[in-house]
Amino acid sequence: MSFDALKEFEEAGALQKGHFILSSGLHSDTYLNKSIVSMYPDRAERLCKVLAEKISAEISDIDYVISPAMGAIIYGYETARHLNTPFMFLERVDGEFQLRRGFGIEKGARIVVVEDIVSTGLSAREAISAVRKAGGEVLALGCLVDRSAGAVDVGAPILPLLEMKVEAWEPDDLPAHLKDVPAVKPGSRGVSQ
Repeated sequence: MSFDALKEFEEAGALQKGHFILSSGLHSDTYLNKSIVSMYPDRAERLCKVLAEKISAEISDIDYVISPAMGAIIYGYETARHLNTPFMFLERVDGEFQLRRGFGIEKGARIVVVEDIVSTGLSAREAISAVRKAGGEVLALGCLVDRSAGAVDVGAPILPLLEMKVEAWEPDDLPAHLKDVPAVKPGSRGVSQ
């Protein structure tokens, strides 16, 4: 039986259509709202269980799973639980991801970074860089959805549950169907605390 990750988003009402400003600053007419999916623990568990199976089929001897805060914490934790691997998360300090709260890794620790949704790969690249700076060896990036359909380079192999090409446009180059639709910014990057 094959697993349909997109169906989990659709059934949760998390595959949304409209005019969205993504965390990258690009605009899109499609938004995958992982926060809506995480409202349902059974859905998050199913997604992360299958992601953990995909990761363990490719990689062994993982020391830690690490995710960037805030959006990927639930998915990283749940994936780590299914991998039976310790979990940590990164937080932004002065705009840069770092391990805090007593978290630390040994030099050469084997790490899988788990993200929720990858679009441009910016957060993933920043998280991978932070893990390497802390001394970890990044084996792969696991994610629920790769919106670039494999086009983005994050500096490590990507193991997505779902690859899909979702169009995104610069704010000054919007397609006709978005020009008169008010934009909403559903993500958290850039939101003041």
